[in-house]
Amino acid sequence: MIFTIAAKEIRALFASPLAWLVLTVVQVILGYGFLKRLDDFLQIQAQLAQLASPPGVTELVASPTFATAAAVLLFAVPVLAMRMIAEERRNQTMTLLMSAPLSMTEIVVGKFLGLMGFLLIVVLLVAVMPLTLAANTSLDYGLLASLTLALLLLAASFAAVGLYASSLTAQPIAAALLAFGLLLAMLFMGDTAADSLRARGWQVPAAFAQVFSPLRNFEPLGKGVVDSYAIACSLLLTAAFLVLAIRRLDGRRLHG
Repeated sequence: MIFTIAAKEIRALFASPLAWLVLTVVQVILGYGFLKRLDDFLQIQAQLAQLASPPGVTELVASPTFATAAAVLLFAVPVLAMRMIAEERRNQTMTLLMSAPLSMTEIVVGKFLGLMGFLLIVVLLVAVMPLTLAANTSLDYGLLASLTLALLLLAASFAAVGLYASSLTAQPIAAALLAFGLLLAMLFMGDTAADSLRARGWQVPAAFAQVFSPLRNFEPLGKGVVDSYAIACSLLLTAAFLVLAIRRLDGRRLHG
């Protein structure tokens, strides 16, 4: 049933003009940024050739493009996730879904996988951009794989936060604003808390605070370093907000 719900959500997203608008805007922004960085790289290529070990197109073009994609997803994911649960509550179709012989885990995980199916397309389109240069230049495929994994994990954590926010209200716009606020708070407060705790010598609490700092977990993978702790933190953050969404819906089912 999880995959049935996921397929339904993917179809609903592709049937939504808003999802197509978000996808178009994201690709226009990222495509323009990619071409601008490629043009800048071509202009300084002669100077780079004089260096002993110059950075390549992957470092100077692909990496900044993925970083831009991470920032764009901060705005795009809450918009895509806002209708997942909130709109069903507003249209009173969530009652029918909750009365079906399905667990809240199946419902939430199905919706999460549906959203991730759509976001996977966004991530793959970003990854394809530098691959179009493979015939004429040398690419660092290890760094590209690490960047793709980093963006995928970041999208998953954003999607989980967006789903949780969508479970808190019956108004999609309010869900989007709430998700955006939560993500901003984690981006800024997570880094600040981790640095503050580390400065006091509290290494364990500082390490735990990193779980709630999505960009801190993105950074090592974005540099080509496969940091198992950063990966674990991203997965824990995603799982934590999915559990919160499940608990929220379980509470609504019990209390009507």
